[in-house]
Amino acid sequence: MNISASPELPVQVPLVTQPWGIWQTLKVARRNLLELIPEIALRQPMVSGKTGKRWHMVMDPGALRRILKEALEDYPKSDVTKLILGPAIGDSLFIAEGAEWRWQRRAAAPAFAARNVEALAPVMTAAAERAAERIAAAEGRAANLYDEMVTATFEVISDVTFSGDEGFDRAAVHQAIDAYIGQTAKVSLLDILGAPGWVPRPQRLVSAQAMRDMKRMADGAIEARRSAGPREVPDLLDLLLVAEDPETGRKMDTGELRDNLLTFIVAGHETTALTLSWALYLCAFDPAVQERAREEARGALGDRAATVADLPKLGYVRQIVDEALRLYPPAAFLSRTALRHDTLCGRDIQPGDTVMLPIYALHRSHLHWKDPHRFDPDRFEDLKAIDRYAYLPFGAGPRICIGASFALQEAVIILATLLAQFRFSRVPGRDPKPVMIVTLRPEGGVWLMVEKV
Repeated sequence: MNISASPELPVQVPLVTQPWGIWQTLKVARRNLLELIPEIALRQPMVSGKTGKRWHMVMDPGALRRILKEALEDYPKSDVTKLILGPAIGDSLFIAEGAEWRWQRRAAAPAFAARNVEALAPVMTAAAERAAERIAAAEGRAANLYDEMVTATFEVISDVTFSGDEGFDRAAVHQAIDAYIGQTAKVSLLDILGAPGWVPRPQRLVSAQAMRDMKRMADGAIEARRSAGPREVPDLLDLLLVAEDPETGRKMDTGELRDNLLTFIVAGHETTALTLSWALYLCAFDPAVQERAREEARGALGDRAATVADLPKLGYVRQIVDEALRLYPPAAFLSRTALRHDTLCGRDIQPGDTVMLPIYALHRSHLHWKDPHRFDPDRFEDLKAIDRYAYLPFGAGPRICIGASFALQEAVIILATLLAQFRFSRVPGRDPKPVMIVTLRPEGGVWLMVEKV
């Protein structure tokens, strides 16, 4: 199947051109959730339908502002989202609603303040150096850069969460998370039909023991840190152990800490690894963009790895990251459940309706972007020219991703380091295929030829 509309365009997802029934919808949703998006969604502000229950796909910035900011409490995360992710990350920041979410967000926010994120940059620089060393061993042949980026970003997130904790088996945690996302996080027929949460989803019981083992291990590491005290340079666990809600003084207990740390581990490595993988594919796709970025990176870094102090000199590399996040947003499909009657784009929204936010379609909408399928980092030269709610790689409003600045800092440091030292080119016939289960992954990996410069 040709997944690109044109040989001059990067790979894209084939969208729906005709209505499907429940069984076909389930089959497609388990294969690639994004293939449920109708092609017309790229040219309309909103699309509605009914498959088991009423649903709406929203691509209008004004309506998205209402859902994510103005009427936030009326559009909680959907039951399907909670059913899929709850077994792995509990009632953490990503899933919690209302007062439970607000106190956690207030408590955790200082840990992600700019000074703390910048203080963690040496961990990112060290991971970039190790990634460059591994990739150098592949010079002259093809390497799977997706695997390399997963390794690099997992090193970063594990170093800034459970740094130096010998009782925390990082490999086991990584394996458990990957297995959960790869298999048990797929959409079930019961989800499509709108069955209540108490009805068991058999495939989600398979990994239950591995998830329990992972949580038990994390609990042990948290308790050990409580006893041992903070590191000389505080990591994320240290910062969250002392974090408290400034309004109530409430602190996170071990279970709340663990669920949030596992959330940060899942989100903090998976999404950044994907961003870097797609960015490297796009640089290989367009050698002129890659060369321009390399000149910038080498001018700032020479042969060394990037540091946080280099970021102001790496503006074009950052634009490549932004454009990769537009074309291949890791969180490419979000879902909410309407609690109250509302009107969006002139259409009636009823309580219980599923309101979908297909970020992939929003970022490729012909209503908001010129030549939307084309790779063009210069779109992001002037961020003020872009509608805030037309570009949502990290969400928006009060629930915008708490780790957005962390992810962007890490992505630019690693990408600049690699572009300064290597030239990447496509392997004929091995372009990645964008497939979404929970995140937008490159099926088959990102295989690129590696050349030292």
